[in-house]
Amino acid sequence: MDVLSQALTAARTGHPVSYRVDCRPPWGRAFPSVPGVGFHVVLEGSVWLIARTGRPVPLGVGDVVVFPHGHGHAMADRPDTPLLPMSYVPEAVPDDDRRTTAVGPDGSGAGGAGAAMLCGMYRLTRERAHPLLAGLPEMIHLPARLGRHNHLRSTIDLLADELRRPGPGSHVATTALIDLLLVHLLRGWYESTSTAGWAAALTDPAVSAALRAIHAEPARPWKVEGLAALSGVSRASFARRFKDLTSQGPLSYVTWWRLTLAANLLRGTDAPIATVARQVGYTSEFAFANAFKREYGTAPGRYRRPEGAEGA
Repeated sequence: MDVLSQALTAARTGHPVSYRVDCRPPWGRAFPSVPGVGFHVVLEGSVWLIARTGRPVPLGVGDVVVFPHGHGHAMADRPDTPLLPMSYVPEAVPDDDRRTTAVGPDGSGAGGAGAAMLCGMYRLTRERAHPLLAGLPEMIHLPARLGRHNHLRSTIDLLADELRRPGPGSHVATTALIDLLLVHLLRGWYESTSTAGWAAALTDPAVSAALRAIHAEPARPWKVEGLAALSGVSRASFARRFKDLTSQGPLSYVTWWRLTLAANLLRGTDAPIATVARQVGYTSEFAFANAFKREYGTAPGRYRRPEGAEGA
């Protein structure tokens, strides 16, 4: 698996959700903070985005906004429309039936052209978030531009159609399309900001080669010289470039990723601690336990069974 795929897999805590919102003016909804990534896609008409900071932003058909850290915000037909509370997931509706919800008109108003949005949320943990995800801005706006992000647009069309006309297997199809949508959303962002940080690390020939190798074989006894050789550059040049783009040294990242994988294995499987240690590259359970405790502040066994979890 590639770095982005594994970063998302390691952070996931549940199934994503998505639904269509049909809006009739006047309408305004305040979306709360969520434990993951929130997004909106304008399918019809126009809306205003009201973020926590800055001026309201007008959005048109095809515009996409993503909240990588789940911050609260509002959407409305006009910047000055009063706001009512709104959830990413319509309340009191079974998971398989969350397709469409309607909002507005709120109170009295002249009405006018409506709008439609595709709204959704990915449930991701904030604990030990991969720096590739942790470094994303508070909000990402991908405006609709002819010829840009064609795969993203195609995925949006497929998902919107599935929500509008569900059929046999629709739940599986919708979940898969929402997953694909997140990948294309992040690809679109990284492609537009590929000159620094992790966005550049994913496209830098030397650093990306090393990252792919680390993620393909996390248990391998990596050394800087070996990673540099894979990358085709000198040791000094590779180490400097890796740290400049990822903000940590190559072996520090290896350790961080190994222990992140170990934490997921401890919580997600019943594998013995010694087995987990070997799977992430530690030949000694004692060495693994010490490294894990330095990183997480607790022993592997206690991490696997947090206080209060007994008998749950």
